[in-house]
Amino acid sequence: MRISELARQTGATPRALRYYEEQGLLKPARRASGYRDYDEQAVYAVGHIQLLLSAGIGTTAIAEILPCVPDDTTVLAPTCPELLDALAEERTRITTSIEKLAAARGILDRLIQGTPNPC
Repeated sequence: MRISELARQTGATPRALRYYEEQGLLKPARRASGYRDYDEQAVYAVGHIQLLLSAGIGTTAIAEILPCVPDDTTVLAPTCPELLDALAEERTRITTSIEKLAAARGILDRLIQGTPNPC
């Protein structure tokens, strides 16, 4: 499928898809015309990429993770157990970020509650 079709199916922009390719996350074939040609696996890959990016994982780590997630139902391929430690570290980093954001939200809540309403 062409980049426009992959974009339509995944909700990603063509620009994002080209970026994923630059980062080595997608590897489309090329048609004789030079157009990118994505297979059906690319749809799953883009979904995983978007999910991992939204979790705060960088493209370098995603490039290591993607080969261990071969389809939409496999969580982690048994050939990649070495990633578990790295994923646990990433989870800890995310948890710390959530805790900091929750603390910041608490401060804002107290400031908002303590501020008189100007209206």
